Amino acid sequence: MINLGTCDLSELTQLNFIIGHAFSDAIEEFLKREGLSLEEIDLIASHGQTLWHQVDLSSEVKSTLQNGESSIIMSRLGKTVVSDMRVADMAFGGQGAPLTSFLDVVLFATEGKTRAFQNLGGISNTTIITMKDGIVEAVAFDQGPANVLIDYAVRHYTKEESQYDKDGEMARKGTVNEALLKSLLEHPYYKQAIPKTTGRELFSDAYGADIIRRGEELGLSKEDIVATITQLTVDSVVRSYRDFHKGHIDEILVHGGGAFNPVIMEGFRVGLPGTNISQVSTENTGLPADCKEAVMFALIGHECIFGRPGQIPTCTGASQHTILGKITPGSNYLDLIKKVVKSGVQERDKTTQLKIIY
Repeated sequence: MINLGTCDLSELTQLNFIIGHAFSDAIEEFLKREGLSLEEIDLIASHGQTLWHQVDLSSEVKSTLQNGESSIIMSRLGKTVVSDMRVADMAFGGQGAPLTSFLDVVLFATEGKTRAFQNLGGISNTTIITMKDGIVEAVAFDQGPANVLIDYAVRHYTKEESQYDKDGEMARKGTVNEALLKSLLEHPYYKQAIPKTTGRELFSDAYGADIIRRGEELGLSKEDIVATITQLTVDSVVRSYRDFHKGHIDEILVHGGGAFNPVIMEGFRVGLPGTNISQVSTENTGLPADCKEAVMFALIGHECIFGRPGQIPTCTGASQHTILGKITPGSNYLDLIKKVVKSGVQERDKTTQLKIIY
């Protein structure tokens, strides 16, 4: 719908329910695979599928829309659901993103160090955390396209046979066109002040198609174009650290699909010498690289049910801390609230362990 630029309200409302059923199916499959029963689950945190996220400077009203009806999930599984996690931050003037900064600060702030947590999903975003004498300072922002344009180019040139550039193979075979790259880096988003967020509304398939057209007019091969787009991801991230953080970064931990692209990772190491750059792993964070966002939304759902804020205003741009998410009570709701009250809601380290899935 986004790429076609059209939206039928009937399709949109049906999609909300269809995605809710799809999420319910996925949860049931997950429980079966992991040998868990529904009786072991207290709360389901479901971010939903983002259809639109409008926060650019030209829009009069900031808005966001995630589909995946929580009432469907509740009715299918009987459990309380926390969903719609971005709108409260936006109601207080925030961008509704990046929310991963909350998880990063809660779990990974390290005394005496400046660490950055770099996400490479469709869009690249980072959280930069400095902790000194127990005081944590954090900033977070979206940097630009990570995989979204690379994936589009690969799908285009393989006629949908490949969905991404596995191991950076296409980029490795190509040569970066510096003139095209320089032009792409002049996009105004890269110079926009932080905090800021972006998405596929700006770095869309249509934008990717325009890059391909321009590259082909220059006589570039498909490998050259993928190499140039990949370097755009690298340079936009590297420049963002130089432009928006004054001081040395000790360590950058990378997660998301782009963390598995060696061309991108090598580009970061070349562009940011003196900084230790590695992929998020169970060894350095306790989390596998591909599940961090799931854990983050589970944490936000947990904080919601305990009545605690789930975002960091200096990262999202909100005017104040606020609880994120809307609660859809399931048949276990009263028992869940009793468990919350029994554990106490003030101190994080004294809460009862809740099993939460995303």
